[in-house]
Amino acid sequence: MLRVAFASSDRVTVDQHFGGSEGLVVYDVAPGQADLVGLGTFIKAEWLGESARVGLTGTEHDKVLVKLDFLEGCHAVYAASIGTSSIRRLMMAGIQPIIVDSGHAIIDLLNEVSLALVYGGLSWVDKARARVMASAPPLPPPATTSHRLMASLDDLEDAP
Repeated sequence: MLRVAFASSDRVTVDQHFGGSEGLVVYDVAPGQADLVGLGTFIKAEWLGESARVGLTGTEHDKVLVKLDFLEGCHAVYAASIGTSSIRRLMMAGIQPIIVDSGHAIIDLLNEVSLALVYGGLSWVDKARARVMASAPPLPPPATTSHRLMASLDDLEDAP
């Protein structure tokens, strides 16, 4: 099972920049299953003057640090964009940053991860699965929101 986060304002699509995101949605993904395990709400970064913004790295208002703490235990985070500083910080925390087009449906990405757990094909999933198999403490039980996902390509034929 992998823990994956999404930068989202509506909990349905990936539509936010990681550093400036106001919401993160976290799922535990296994073959054929995705369980919602966390929702994070964050303060929007505010502009100071013409070129500075609250939440810069290393300041007392470091908004990325709060997100990194929230994402502890996650294997990846999907966002519409991610700055280079945040990419470095995510990688140092063992979290794979993944940039997708804004508006990408979270359910489609969950299905992609689920299928990759069975068939491979996403290098970050293969690496994360190897790390989990090597030494992973048990994750907390799933929350109440659950989605049945595709566990094989045969499920495509059964889809409505």
